[in-house]
Amino acid sequence: MADPTGPAPVTPDTVRRAPKVLLHDHLDGGLRVGTVIDLAREYGYDKLPTTDPGELAAWFLGAAHSGSLVRYLETFGHTVAVLQTREALTRVAAEAAEDLAADGVVYAEVRFAPELHVEAGLDLDTVIAAVLDGFRIGTARAAAAGNTIRIGTLLTAMRHAARSREIAELAVRHRDAGVVGFDIAGAEKGFPPTRHLDAFEYVRQQNAHVTIHAGEAFGLPSIWEAIQWCGADRLGHGVRIVDDIEVREGEPPRLGRLAAWVRDSRIPLEMCPTSNVHTGAATSLAEHPIGLLTALRFRVTVNTDNRLMSGCTMTSEMYDLAETFGYGWDTLRWFTVNAMKSAFIGFDERLALIEDVIKPGYDALSR
Repeated sequence: MADPTGPAPVTPDTVRRAPKVLLHDHLDGGLRVGTVIDLAREYGYDKLPTTDPGELAAWFLGAAHSGSLVRYLETFGHTVAVLQTREALTRVAAEAAEDLAADGVVYAEVRFAPELHVEAGLDLDTVIAAVLDGFRIGTARAAAAGNTIRIGTLLTAMRHAARSREIAELAVRHRDAGVVGFDIAGAEKGFPPTRHLDAFEYVRQQNAHVTIHAGEAFGLPSIWEAIQWCGADRLGHGVRIVDDIEVREGEPPRLGRLAAWVRDSRIPLEMCPTSNVHTGAATSLAEHPIGLLTALRFRVTVNTDNRLMSGCTMTSEMYDLAETFGYGWDTLRWFTVNAMKSAFIGFDERLALIEDVIKPGYDALSR
């Protein structure tokens, strides 16, 4: 409850209590470090750099904070290696739901690439079923602990591989079970989204949703192709849209045609500030384009990307932005409502969460 004399201060504790919405979070990037160690021991994986929890957490963060997206992506070799059984996938999905709910997230879309979890013989449908089971289990556990969360699942195809049409078909096949959309991810340079046009065409023909990693480590052409060729409903990251905005001292910013289209069309930007600094997509949080894009009222959303690798939570992301840019409850609520408006679930469901959960939650803190 807010202080009766005025708004609650913006602190880590109060931000944790605020209802939050997360659209960009990778299942294989959000494992508990203890779970990585447990699963490695259980399945005989002996390539972890250390089995000390504190040291391993520091190793993941250090590797992620190298300033290179390629180096950042290497850390997933360890987490994917221990996610090759149905039991492991279900456990990790359940823990993700519990962890997000405990952090005050009321709606999340968590993504994973089914094709990365078949090395031990699982088929793709079994991989998806295991994750969906885990989310149901974790959601129920969270509710029992007094934390309500809803989770939608995004299926990701790897942009350097050739299984995107197959993954797109799976996204449509499992949409009534909790899959809410289709994504592609992986190194952008040299692997444009237009390589997967047949997958995107299929998804759109089936009236399903698409988000595409674009404009993180590569520039405007990646964003343009994602939107104008592939029909992306949202942009994963989209940081480099700032390259189409001219800023001169003493003059209002001038938007190029692509930036203007993105803003005018209200295309959501799934921004992941801490991760972007770690991969070199932004030089620092203070210089992250999210500040300019927020001021220009793009459809900005705030996300974690990979909670293990970047050592972050939705609470830390929101609080750090508030500290860096001086944001108050109004802006934090704006980020949250933006995200909820942009979620891949039905309009009535989105509206109910905004009116019945998000707005009352922020009102209690800001009045």
